[in-house]
Amino acid sequence: MTVRELENFFNLKAFTQVFTFGPTFRAENSQSRRHLAEFYMIEAEISFVDSLQDLMQVMEKLFKATTMMVLSNCPEDVNLCYKFIAPGQKDRLELMLKNNFLIISYTEAVEILKRASQNFTFTPEWGIDLQTEHEKYLVKHCGNIPVFVINYPLALKPFYMRDNEDGPQHTVAAVDLLVPGIGELFGGGLREERYHFLEERLARSRLTEVYQWYLDLRRFGSVPHGGFGMGFERYLQCILGVDNIKDVIPFPRFPHSCLL
Repeated sequence: MTVRELENFFNLKAFTQVFTFGPTFRAENSQSRRHLAEFYMIEAEISFVDSLQDLMQVMEKLFKATTMMVLSNCPEDVNLCYKFIAPGQKDRLELMLKNNFLIISYTEAVEILKRASQNFTFTPEWGIDLQTEHEKYLVKHCGNIPVFVINYPLALKPFYMRDNEDGPQHTVAAVDLLVPGIGELFGGGLREERYHFLEERLARSRLTEVYQWYLDLRRFGSVPHGGFGMGFERYLQCILGVDNIKDVIPFPRFPHSCLL
């Protein structure tokens, strides 16, 4: 077999973009109108992505392309919701589709929240996770255009998020997409492909033994990559204007209502 034939063989065996779509289970005992114990999630991993900008472009295109497909293929169902459940939602959705999504950093988001005249139940502070009330305010502040919040503190995100190496702040290349009426719809980021960074982080957390298998994924070769997850029911809430997540799934499963 020639070198060119070998290259073609391995190219055929490689997957640059992979996604799954299936049930996901939530461990927290969340009783809100935006959480289910079992929900559906689209999860994507994309190889050879080395910037959040590239990843956000995929996320925005996915939202817009999927929404346009729903609007064109299911007009009767969509218009039924707009007529009886969410008057004005069509105009709000068109605003989202025709504008580029905005981008702010986590640090900028906290500063916006601190300057807000609104009183929040949870006081916004750098290093504290954004709550739903914060997310909804940020979207409203940005003119009800979906907004990407990027570069979160390392302590708020999973160990596999890529280190930004930004000194005392110590943030990671994570991104959440916030949308009107819902808050967070997408969550994702760049994955840490550098073995020594991952090894040091797991060692600090005393998780090296538990995640040795994950370290091996980097030890024996990796490429820059990133990914995200999008909750399908929240997506339906967003485009249809439905307030309660239990109304967009055929069999809502929530804490104490998950019998088989």
